[in-house]
Amino acid sequence: MRTCFLAIVLVLAAPLAARAQSADLVLCDRVAADPSDPDKPADVRGVAEIASSDVATAIRFCKQAAASSRRAMFALGRAYAANRQTAEAVAAWRKAADKGSSAAMVELGVAYGTGSGIAKDEAQARKLFEKAAQSGNPRGVSNLAALGGAGGAAPDPAQARALLGKAAETNAEAQYQLGLMLSEGSGGAKDDVAARALFEKAAAQNHPGALERMGAFAQEGRGGPKDKDAAKAYYERAAALGDADAKAALERLRCPYAIKDKQGKLVTTLCF
Repeated sequence: MRTCFLAIVLVLAAPLAARAQSADLVLCDRVAADPSDPDKPADVRGVAEIASSDVATAIRFCKQAAASSRRAMFALGRAYAANRQTAEAVAAWRKAADKGSSAAMVELGVAYGTGSGIAKDEAQARKLFEKAAQSGNPRGVSNLAALGGAGGAAPDPAQARALLGKAAETNAEAQYQLGLMLSEGSGGAKDDVAARALFEKAAAQNHPGALERMGAFAQEGRGGPKDKDAAKAYYERAAALGDADAKAALERLRCPYAIKDKQGKLVTTLCF
């Protein structure tokens, strides 16, 4: 009987211990996770910038979680950077990159490319962006394209589009970026239908930019049916996530008529 009781206690204690071990990571994610980090779980929203009031909390809990999580190590680098501890940020990103964090590779590449907290080395920056891009990180793709080819050649949109195509199979940010390229005809043929499908996939994951683009496509009837009600709903979701373009679009829907003077300057708008 005693053996059975001990077994029950151990079974019940195991999930409690697992939760205790992950509590630091949960708190780290809450205040310091990067929305564009491919390692980030879908149910973690992330923050574009770490609030100044959260920096100390982020450093504390991300440091504790970093021993067993490369995502936390990357977030710790973000927290150090927000606290203007550049050397510590670079060190954390280097450790996370060594563990395979593509987001950390990108930040470390930016540090090398700009000489921020480390000796400037464009060749090393390129290597890091290439490695991140090959793992499907959309920022790695865009930064590699911006850096250009060997010898400072012009960026290759076609290559960026191809790399994003691989990343877009699973990543919302890549879906959004590739959708933009398809909608603009950058790096290949323009395809509003395919762009809309990609925006829709990313919007389903609450990507603010993709939600805004879905609103615009629905409003204009690009790549699919025209639906003003759906457009408004998309804009509202994007605006709630802080997208400035969506907020402006909602205002234009509310005040669609512009009154201008003889010189064409806006005098007022008529709102509903």
